[in-house]
Amino acid sequence: MSVDVLPSPTVATACCAPLVRQPLSAEEAADLSRVLKAIADPARLRLLSLVAAHAGGEACVCDLTEPLGLSQPTVSHHLKVLVDAGLLSREKRGVWAYFGLVPGALDAVANVLSTTGAPAGAADGQPSFC
Repeated sequence: MSVDVLPSPTVATACCAPLVRQPLSAEEAADLSRVLKAIADPARLRLLSLVAAHAGGEACVCDLTEPLGLSQPTVSHHLKVLVDAGLLSREKRGVWAYFGLVPGALDAVANVLSTTGAPAGAADGQPSFC
């Protein structure tokens, strides 16, 4: 069985402080905007929730179409947006792709939007989005 794990490009970006501590650079704002746009869609927000709540913390696209009531190509498109934003990882197993939350990805978004606390990822080594 072949396993193909695709990296998440956005998660590997540099760390930044919460928005209230220092202004974002143009590049940081563009990176954060892409992530926020990805989770602003109701179907993608539900997908994040479905994957996180699924047994083992990962789900196959075949497990996600029925709960969303969307076609497989539409669900696959939304999953690709979430992978490209660095929120989900994708692992190919045979003909199926399995998706899981990138550890710390949602925490990093929350930290950037926080009005208190340390910069995202500073203390715990978690990924950051800006």
